[in-house]
Amino acid sequence: MRTVEGDKGSTDFVSVTVPGRRGKLGGGHAPTLGILGRLGGVGARPERIGLVSDADGAVAALSAAAKLLDMHARGDVLDGDVTLSTHVSGWAPTQPHDPVPFMDSPVDTLTCNREEISPAMDAVVSIDTTKGNRLLNHRGVALSPTVCQGWILRVSEDLVAVLESVTGESARILPITTQDITPYGNGVHHLNSILQPAVATTAPVVGLAITAGSAVAGCATGASHETDIAVAARFAVETAKEFGRGVARFLDPEEFARLVELYGPMTHLQALTPAG
Repeated sequence: MRTVEGDKGSTDFVSVTVPGRRGKLGGGHAPTLGILGRLGGVGARPERIGLVSDADGAVAALSAAAKLLDMHARGDVLDGDVTLSTHVSGWAPTQPHDPVPFMDSPVDTLTCNREEISPAMDAVVSIDTTKGNRLLNHRGVALSPTVCQGWILRVSEDLVAVLESVTGESARILPITTQDITPYGNGVHHLNSILQPAVATTAPVVGLAITAGSAVAGCATGASHETDIAVAARFAVETAKEFGRGVARFLDPEEFARLVELYGPMTHLQALTPAG
């Protein structure tokens, strides 16, 4: 854990790495999965008292870390390494946002990405509360398309299969736009920060959104649903199992290479001020 001071306060970054039996930490070649809990803060004191809705991503990531550590201690070791990261602040600010207020973060997004993302990650699952919109009105979880190096790619069929197995329901897909995958601070509207990790890595990133049937403010208290958080944590754990053993793919590497060959790189969308 590391405490980081920002312009709007401080927050504690927490990172846990669970080694795999064939992971890179042990000299193996199994891929490494990153699981990130994204949020502004778990609390908005003194404006609001209690756990805010925006905390769900952090709670899910920490729950997944606890489960994987317990499994490892009992001998249920995954093939690949898994790194789980988030931050925890009970005194985060809020900010206006349409249609409902967001939680702000004590530190900026660049700092979050620097603290939470590792070059060792071969793919990333970003878990974030995504209730403050009218685009997906369903209580539960939803999967985003894969985002890689500025490209919005097709939804991973492998991850859809994992999600449907975990929920026992048809998968919900989170609609995203090009501007949602650009860096914060460029003056355009973003759905939320769920895909901000994609601006800071060359690895494929998917968002796992914890959603609601109505627009719920990120700073609302009493709005978290333990069952939905548990589903998100279980999806993260099951994805880690399948990704580490090479079964679940976030993208088709040949298809991605063909897109870049035909239309060129889209990495300029990862930069706040692209050169040109």
